[in-house]
Amino acid sequence: MGVVLVPGFGFGDRSLAVTSRWLRARGYAPVGARIGLNVGCTTELVERLEKRVAEHVAATGGRVVLFGQSRGGWLARLVAARRPELVRGLVMLGSPVLDPLGAHPAVVRVARFLARASALGIPGLLNEQCFAGDCYDTNFAALAAPLPPEVHALALFSARDVVAPPDLCRDPSAECVEVRSTHTGMGLDPDVYAAVEPRLARWAREESQPSQPQPNGHQPSQPRPNQPQPNGHQPDEPQPEEALRAAAGRRKLSTAM
Repeated sequence: MGVVLVPGFGFGDRSLAVTSRWLRARGYAPVGARIGLNVGCTTELVERLEKRVAEHVAATGGRVVLFGQSRGGWLARLVAARRPELVRGLVMLGSPVLDPLGAHPAVVRVARFLARASALGIPGLLNEQCFAGDCYDTNFAALAAPLPPEVHALALFSARDVVAPPDLCRDPSAECVEVRSTHTGMGLDPDVYAAVEPRLARWAREESQPSQPQPNGHQPSQPRPNQPQPNGHQPDEPQPEEALRAAAGRRKLSTAM
């Protein structure tokens, strides 16, 4: 089964080299997203990532898994929502899908600096539309929408993550699992891979044995229950409406930064 690896904000494909080796050792076919450093306009990156995913689907002959860290996770989610026929599963490590602008203020300041640089004519960077224009509005609405039921999703979060607040990483459409990693350390944390491995194996089995069409011509949707976490506790899952209201408030604050 193919896997497309999407790096976090400010990083490139090499940042997920450990993940790539881990996947390859278990028989998967990982490839990088090839979006360069993850500092570009959201809409443009999603379009490039969608093309890369389609290429890997054609190369592997089946739906693939998107594996993203931080911003890479929610970029991957946007692609999964747009093209569910290409995606078997989605893994998000420390990805603030409920409000990307709710990340640590220092990270948001860097992003806004890049937008100012873009306004001066430097290509390949975030721009103001990514914060308050059509780009933001379109992609924020897409992130708030539920994932298609045929796309399995796993969201990992940590109370030790000072970059992406845990409450913003608990995707209501995903199975949410808590780990004890730092934000940048998730790709190196054995507990992360312990959580990911059985889910990947299950998705690969399902991909190799697709469900039979139902008499009415529809495929049965797969239920996505909120599974118990390794520590036996269930996270308090944010409701989409509550998350949207909270995010709107944070957006007003962030536009004043």
